[in-house]
Amino acid sequence: VDAPDFNGRLGILEVHARNKKIASEVSLEAIARRTPGFTGADLANLLNEAAILTARRRKDAVTMLEINDAVDRVVAGMEGTPLVDSKNKRLIAYHEVGHAVIGTLLPHGDPVQKVTLIPRGQARGLTWFTPSEEIGLDSKVQILAQITRTLGGRAAEEVIFGDAEVTTGASNDIEKVTAKARMMVTRFGMSELGPLALESPNEQVFLGREWTSRSEYSEEISASIDAQVKSIIVHCYEEALRIIRENRTVIDRLVDILIDQETIEGDQFRQILAEHTQLQDEKLVISG
Repeated sequence: VDAPDFNGRLGILEVHARNKKIASEVSLEAIARRTPGFTGADLANLLNEAAILTARRRKDAVTMLEINDAVDRVVAGMEGTPLVDSKNKRLIAYHEVGHAVIGTLLPHGDPVQKVTLIPRGQARGLTWFTPSEEIGLDSKVQILAQITRTLGGRAAEEVIFGDAEVTTGASNDIEKVTAKARMMVTRFGMSELGPLALESPNEQVFLGREWTSRSEYSEEISASIDAQVKSIIVHCYEEALRIIRENRTVIDRLVDILIDQETIEGDQFRQILAEHTQLQDEKLVISG
């Protein structure tokens, strides 16, 4: 089932909000705007979770606090116990701020919705970005920005703590960027190999396996694919390291604030970043 667009999400929210007491401050339009990719079931679950939280907190009506907490729960799972102030907490803070700073400063990055040290599900810290409505229509430069942003956590760990202190916390990030870079090469024709479909969506390699029986050709293509994937990731990682090094002052400040507050909302994050960088005006305030 395809995820609904903005108007579709708004309509679904309006239907499910009818039987719930919702405070006047709550904007269904704002909720619809921040939930690209949510299905109808996700949106229904969101409002149900918000209603449950409202009852637990003995409130008369659902407020934006319950909405925000419900979005977090739907996206990332149940809230865990925050870490005590320790080296690990600071490392996780740098990791998340690394994602957020790079994602915001890159020209084709998505806006940050929230950065938090409150664990959810298997994640010890999380950075939320609001994705574009044009899901599935990413350009080459947008995909490269996504890869660079995803590598931002590991880049921050390396710059701040040194190569020897890089942790396993970036393992999932590395898996994601490797898969995305491979799709650029084998499915999207976005590499020096040119506009060739070298793999199907189920990762079956065409050349060497289906189109020809020459195994040596398959090995040659495979080596070329691996080389292109590595080139993309290395280029993006070098860019991530550069951005972290050039913005160390504001990153340190954001980390201190994040450790103190445990959560930084998107608008606050952008305001702080704008004090130290040439943040584009259209990225300064993203509100609904």
